[in-house]
Amino acid sequence: MSPQILFSFVIGYFVLLLGVAWYTSRNSDNESFFIGNRNSNWMLVAFGMIGTSLSGVTFVSVPGGVGTGNFYYFQVVLGYLLGYLVIAFVLLPLYYRMNLTSIYTYLEKRFGINAHKAGAFFFILSRTVGATARLYLVISVLQIFIFNKLNIPFEATALVILLLILLYTFEGGVKTIIYTDTLQTTGMLVGLVVCIIVIIKALGTDFSGAMSMMSEKGYTAIFNWKINESSFALKHIVGGMFIAIAMTGLDQEMMQKNISVKTLRGSQKNMMTFTAVLMLVNFLFLVLGGVLYLYAGAKGIKVAPDDLFPTIALSDAFSGTIGVIFIIAIISALFPSVDGAITSLTSCFCIDILGINKQEGTEKAKKRTRLKVHFTFALIFFLMVLLFKAINDKLIIDFILKFAGITYGPLLGLFAFGILTKRKLNDKLIWAVCIIAPLCALGLDMLSNPGWYEAKLHLQLGLGQLSESIFHGYKIGNELILINGIFTFAGLWFISTKNTGAVKTALHAV
Repeated sequence: MSPQILFSFVIGYFVLLLGVAWYTSRNSDNESFFIGNRNSNWMLVAFGMIGTSLSGVTFVSVPGGVGTGNFYYFQVVLGYLLGYLVIAFVLLPLYYRMNLTSIYTYLEKRFGINAHKAGAFFFILSRTVGATARLYLVISVLQIFIFNKLNIPFEATALVILLLILLYTFEGGVKTIIYTDTLQTTGMLVGLVVCIIVIIKALGTDFSGAMSMMSEKGYTAIFNWKINESSFALKHIVGGMFIAIAMTGLDQEMMQKNISVKTLRGSQKNMMTFTAVLMLVNFLFLVLGGVLYLYAGAKGIKVAPDDLFPTIALSDAFSGTIGVIFIIAIISALFPSVDGAITSLTSCFCIDILGINKQEGTEKAKKRTRLKVHFTFALIFFLMVLLFKAINDKLIIDFILKFAGITYGPLLGLFAFGILTKRKLNDKLIWAVCIIAPLCALGLDMLSNPGWYEAKLHLQLGLGQLSESIFHGYKIGNELILINGIFTFAGLWFISTKNTGAVKTALHAV
């Protein structure tokens, strides 16, 4: 299909988003930007969160990973289910009881200012890198199949997309994003289902026939019981559980939407509905990956895993309709993860780092500060996307999960220590623990997976023999985040003391 036609659909999609943003941001203020005035519809939040959780990375990398990893990714999804139960019935009651706008305020009330700042810092670090990695991947796809053919440079594409995202988020914030996420999730899921149907028809079979063909190829294997592999079932399930707790329950972006729901019960219904739909959608993405590899095998198509879906969807073998659907679906998958990230990072920096809610001053002055922070994060996103382009790494979902395992570990350790113990911390040493623990986890992971780091970072570590002698072939996988959290928890215990009666009274109030 003509790149000009595809480009026109991209512009039309943005115009629709801007219309929704204009309608929802009327009479908005800082409260609506940060927390949606605590009046969000739980059904809209649940549906919109699907798009935020999946993103363009899931849309491209999960199907691409089926060729080498079968349906093993669904083991992680099963772990998510356990994690979301903890979020719904442990973390959400805590957040509502304390009436939080930023969830990291809990750490200050429990431990002190340094714990609060450390929690906010690690969220900002992880979300900035993770969101820009996702943004880079989808911009790269659009660049290859549309903008290169229009002689528009990558840098201009990235800049314009970020400016357009700013246009529909800078005023309404969470209040706007809940509605735009719903629209975008609809576009993504419709695109997913239509693409599966079209490709199955191109194979000359039906759904059950496609599943049988995938089974014959071994693609439908869900559980891997080889203990030394990084995709071992128990590691994936346990890792997925703690990834969900950390990357959703301890993540300001995701919880900002949850606690914008008026009541705890509504927020819990939102979380469990979201969980059920998310599991189904992830399974469909794996099915999509299977049929893509069947089609690629039949047609002799050989491309990198992340390029498989766009290459087939935009090929001349299909009519222009599936190309348009793919483009709309992938940008629908992109924007919920980017607009929400910029908004939540703005909220976190303003509330947790600048303390804007505690400052004296007019609402207008605070809004000016918030807008400056919002535009600054957009600039940071632009620079990070250019950095990823320079690195030019593929199958980026591996990197995102690895980086999350390193950066969310301190958050997991801090919240777990606060909830599971009644001890108080030496506030001056919290930063040291939160830095040393991830470094220790990183070192252990490098020793366990030297080949991964050599390939991704182009290093010559020479740790292969040492790794084999210590780990005997065992490779740390998604359980890295749990290991990191345990290191942090242990370090916090080391710098903690028993509470006095006065502190216990304060804890009870919290």
